[in-house]
Amino acid sequence: MNLDSLQSFVDLLESRGELVRITERLSAHLDVSEIANRVMKAGGPALLFENIEGSKFPLLVNHYGSRKRMSLALSCEDLEEQARAIESLVHMRPGSAKDLASLAGKVPELASALPRPVKKARCHDVVLTGDDIDLEALPVLTTWPNDGGPFFTLPNVITKDPDTGVRNIGMYRMQRIDKRTTAMHWQIHKTGARHFRRAKELGQRLEVAVAFGGHPALTYAATAPLPDGIDEWMFAGFLAKNSVRTVKGKTVSLEVPADADFVLEGYVDPAEEFFDEGPFGDHTGYYTPVDKFPRFHVTAITHRSDAIFPATVVGPPPMEDAWIGKATERLFLPLLRTLFPEVLDMNLPVEGAFHNLVLVKIKKQYPFHAQRLAHGLWGAGQMMFSKVICVFDDDVDVQNPGEVVWRMLANLDPKRDLSFVDGPIDQLDHGANQALYGSKVCIDATRKWHEEGYTREWPEICSMPSEVKTRIDRLWPSLGLGEGTPKAQELPPLPSWKLQVFDGLTSKARALLETKGSR
Repeated sequence: MNLDSLQSFVDLLESRGELVRITERLSAHLDVSEIANRVMKAGGPALLFENIEGSKFPLLVNHYGSRKRMSLALSCEDLEEQARAIESLVHMRPGSAKDLASLAGKVPELASALPRPVKKARCHDVVLTGDDIDLEALPVLTTWPNDGGPFFTLPNVITKDPDTGVRNIGMYRMQRIDKRTTAMHWQIHKTGARHFRRAKELGQRLEVAVAFGGHPALTYAATAPLPDGIDEWMFAGFLAKNSVRTVKGKTVSLEVPADADFVLEGYVDPAEEFFDEGPFGDHTGYYTPVDKFPRFHVTAITHRSDAIFPATVVGPPPMEDAWIGKATERLFLPLLRTLFPEVLDMNLPVEGAFHNLVLVKIKKQYPFHAQRLAHGLWGAGQMMFSKVICVFDDDVDVQNPGEVVWRMLANLDPKRDLSFVDGPIDQLDHGANQALYGSKVCIDATRKWHEEGYTREWPEICSMPSEVKTRIDRLWPSLGLGEGTPKAQELPPLPSWKLQVFDGLTSKARALLETKGSR
């Protein structure tokens, strides 16, 4: 998949029947968000809005909004392909000539992960500086009625450590303040915030560049929970199987993705008074309140001549970002297993907003293994934000919500199986009594051993012998009961999902989707 821009990704999605073009003139203030919200919740397609009031640029949303599209964004047909590739790398230990030969066969794949500098770049097709800078010309969404203003929601924020020069790319929402200024919402635990604090200690401005678009793996990599110091563009290059091409900015010394659709260049000044940013309807489904964050001053806007502006809508789940979270769940499971080999599978339910609930299946090996695992996870990078960790035995399908609830509640003695700790929580978490610090719980849903104080015999689960199942399978067609247990269904095609979102749509929006549904 030779993707180098949002335009090439749009072409791919359209060829796969995964995209609808919207030509109706619409406002970036709430209207686009309402349409996108309904389509996202119905499992609908990517949407390319081609006629946004006040902007000449097309707007793309929901392009990550299914497992299929998330896989295509990462240059594969299914996420498990990339998970297996990562697993093969982390398990490669060249201790013999055969191992070395196997590793050598992966060198081209690893070499493609290295960013490659170039002198000319499509992101510099158009360069705007000085009075030509106008952030209001971009189709930036106001997604919920109480939002403090329009917000950039898919930015790749590029900074460097003032001491080491090590690059970081993070995703931090940006509220548009005026034509040349935004707020920079880098939360206190994020690497960008650490770079900012160090710049303040040194008494200097911090250069910042913000990229949008390019290969869709770039945006995913900006969200990925990589260890501090691991380059996000190397990870993106590995996923894309093609090096991220970089070029120096026009007004900053930072490198930017050469094939990005848009780049904002500028700086934050630690000596400047902070901006009252927010409220913002966030991925938690609640508004995060007004808080003080630095101002980002734009010194240049550059973009491709065929640029498409990417955005997403977050709010009460499920939304598009659920699939970004699912990609992280699958791709980082092999890395997590290098620390915890007993982990067999993990599920971060969409309704848990990524960090509120972790369902994990283990091969239990000793008493109180579940509690040990939970404490280990709380010490593993961004897993520290996990509010509830529920641990299951190896015969439980943690991807099956019904089985999870059944097995957890059946095995649970609340006093015995709930273990509470206090520690850091996500800055967006409003549930705790104070910001940044609160309680977390491990729920041990495993079978209890005698060594754990269980004095009775643990019962067996009711199950039918395999020979009985096989015999009934053969008899089933003659019983007149239909075809047996229905198979899991794929997401319904476009004509079906339209029916699910039509209730409540305006006649104008309904007619719009009806005319586009056959594309």
